[in-house]
Amino acid sequence: MSQLRAIGLTQAEIDERTFISQVYLWMASALVATAVVAALVANDAAFVIQMITSGLIWVFFIGEIGLVIALSALINRLTAPVATALFFGYAALNGVTLSIIFLVYTDASIASTFLVTAVTFGAMSIYGYTTKRDLTTIGNFLVMGLIGFLIASVVNIFLASEAIYWITTYAGILIFVGLTAYDTQKIKQMASGGLAGGEASRKASILGALRLYLDFINLFLLLLRLFGRRR
Repeated sequence: MSQLRAIGLTQAEIDERTFISQVYLWMASALVATAVVAALVANDAAFVIQMITSGLIWVFFIGEIGLVIALSALINRLTAPVATALFFGYAALNGVTLSIIFLVYTDASIASTFLVTAVTFGAMSIYGYTTKRDLTTIGNFLVMGLIGFLIASVVNIFLASEAIYWITTYAGILIFVGLTAYDTQKIKQMASGGLAGGEASRKASILGALRLYLDFINLFLLLLRLFGRRR
């Protein structure tokens, strides 16, 4: 903190940087938790296969959706420790469902796709943080695109259309690349709003981390469709 003051930053700028650092620290920690859980669960291939054939994976998917909705809608009513627990509970549960990719794709292609995702995410996040352009209009358009993407993806579960599969893949990549920049800008604006620590700041940082985490994971899964090598 004293070093930041020494280079001439105001207290507001220090608070902004501290908040944004917390957001990315929470997001990175959740990604690590997801990766560790996914790798551990994938070691038990019989369990993963049983999870798929028994339909248990759908229970986990519903649980994930429930946790995201609860955390997003009830953030103001939750205490910071509860919000943190829900966030990491979601990350761990997501790790269980993502264990499937270790049985479908090679470890090398998963690692390389993760690297591509990290570079892309980082570039768009830097753009969202540094640009002077207001991304609100673009963000609203992307949110509408996201709704269409989700509907098309669900419909294609039943249609199993290869054309829709690839259309949603490329469209989804563009959507989440854009949302990364948009969400980063929104988090920066949130930080500029006067969050100077305390429970409110921690809950806001958890919510910001959740948004970026979702952008990263979905971008990773879509890029895996392109770059992943099947076993």
